[in-house]
Amino acid sequence: MRFVALSFLTGLVFGLGLIVSGMANPAKVLGFLDLAGAWDPSLALVMAGAIAVAFLPFQWAKRRQVSLLGAPMQLPSSTRLDRRLVLGSVMFGAGWGLGGFCPGPGLVALGMGVPQGFVFVLAMLAGMLLFEAIERWRAPTRSP
Repeated sequence: MRFVALSFLTGLVFGLGLIVSGMANPAKVLGFLDLAGAWDPSLALVMAGAIAVAFLPFQWAKRRQVSLLGAPMQLPSSTRLDRRLVLGSVMFGAGWGLGGFCPGPGLVALGMGVPQGFVFVLAMLAGMLLFEAIERWRAPTRSP
């Protein structure tokens, strides 16, 4: 029960932060991506603030084997840039630029009843299902 309550509280604070910072508004995101027009740098400031806030906790987490709630610590260990990472990043960026949402703000918009949030979340779930289907199809042919 403690895990559920802490997860809910963490998600609530994150969602409120997205709303307060304006990141749940796709126009704000698209303004940041419009380098040739009326560029809005506020998203860069939000990102810099998030990196500053998260830096020390991530350094601390790297030295731990389990989380504060006792779950195994699962941080990425690979630093390799491969084709899958680059392709996934390009697809994420294209979706972000087209929709003005990434997963967190998309879920916040859905919760706020924004129709574009509903469309984005449906497309995101479809993409996740498609990825899983492709991974299952490729699994027998992939070498270890």
